[in-house]
Amino acid sequence: MLFPITYRVNARGHLEIGGCDLADLAAAHGTPLFVYDEATIRQRAAEFVSAMGEAGRVLYSAKAFASPGFLRVVAEEGLGADVVSAGELELALRAGLKGDQIFFLGNNKSAQEIALAYQAGATLVIDGAYEFELLQRVIPEGERARALVRISPGIKPDTHDFISTGQLDSKFGFSIENGQARAAVETALRHPRLELVGLHSHIGSQIFDLRAHQAAMDVMLDLLVELKRDLGYEPANLGAGGGLGIAYTKEDDPPTPRQFVEVIRSALAAGSDRRGLKRPQLVIEPGRAVAGPAGVTVYTVGSIKDIPGVRRFVAVDGGMGDNIRPKLYGARYEAVKVAEPEAAGGELVTIAGKYCESTDILISEIRLPPLQPGDLLCVPATGAYCLAMASNYNGMPRPEVVMVAAGQARVIRRRETLDDLLAAEVL
Repeated sequence: MLFPITYRVNARGHLEIGGCDLADLAAAHGTPLFVYDEATIRQRAAEFVSAMGEAGRVLYSAKAFASPGFLRVVAEEGLGADVVSAGELELALRAGLKGDQIFFLGNNKSAQEIALAYQAGATLVIDGAYEFELLQRVIPEGERARALVRISPGIKPDTHDFISTGQLDSKFGFSIENGQARAAVETALRHPRLELVGLHSHIGSQIFDLRAHQAAMDVMLDLLVELKRDLGYEPANLGAGGGLGIAYTKEDDPPTPRQFVEVIRSALAAGSDRRGLKRPQLVIEPGRAVAGPAGVTVYTVGSIKDIPGVRRFVAVDGGMGDNIRPKLYGARYEAVKVAEPEAAGGELVTIAGKYCESTDILISEIRLPPLQPGDLLCVPATGAYCLAMASNYNGMPRPEVVMVAAGQARVIRRRETLDDLLAAEVL
């Protein structure tokens, strides 16, 4: 699934999503433009919820993309949210989510963030020993915050090193290997300001091979055996994180949301029964797998530079300011011409951004039909970790975002202006 489910080529020969011609959207809203397909968001979210059934709950990982307009849609499909900052918490609350639908993660929460999460009724995910001290100071005497302890299971999945989080050498969580996990659970159980309602783990993202999740579940269940035997503790909730990968290129073939959930559910059920454990409620946190396939970016072609015998650079009006992933992770994308989305590839070009960095390259060496200044390009699978990581580098305002459905487009985030760039400056 590379494009949103409503993708089609219309009678004008243009790429259409959600019943909206991307050329018309570009004319009305300008470029760069992020376009989210509501039908795809709902389908992906609903598939996770349906596959989970009564076995647990599904949270949307807000760091993938956290516009309130987007969060409202996933909430309507039955998803809660996991957030990692006071800002994401506020966005989730503004979208209408309730505190008991929100988990607050993060490896270095401030006292203010813990206080805000507690006041909102969110569940905290304890990620380091320092948080135990903060809880003692922040939570009023006689009250207790619902919390999980984040465990590092020592599993390194087959993904980029920069998005692998479950191994021993990670800033996240308490390690099982060195005994910190057991000690953290003991501390949590006797902590006067904390109600320990479960354990949490997350091994990384953009994962296709689900055997890593099965291995992580086995490690976590072995820990549960130890905790039950020695401490008499059995968690009500067991978080398995998210991490399901998506297709960024035509060659990618990731598991479906249903396959992802069923593999983890089965590993939890069989592993608990085999060890004589009560089955805890499973908590998963997809982000990329919901937002990523639902979003595309539309750019306008500008400068074209030929270096004979070397390369043809085609520059667009965005780049690393709205999609840092190619530079950060070496991420690879596809692109199509909006006016000829299914034309056979022609010349070999490199799609460059407009930012003043030599590494501002969106796509290296892709075959596209002949391009001219003013042509529109569409890059699919940009719904996650693109606008969420966007910056104002080079003094560039961030793009507009529209949600499309049934031939209608609504703005869920307006394009920034030059005045917005100055809003926080003291002149």
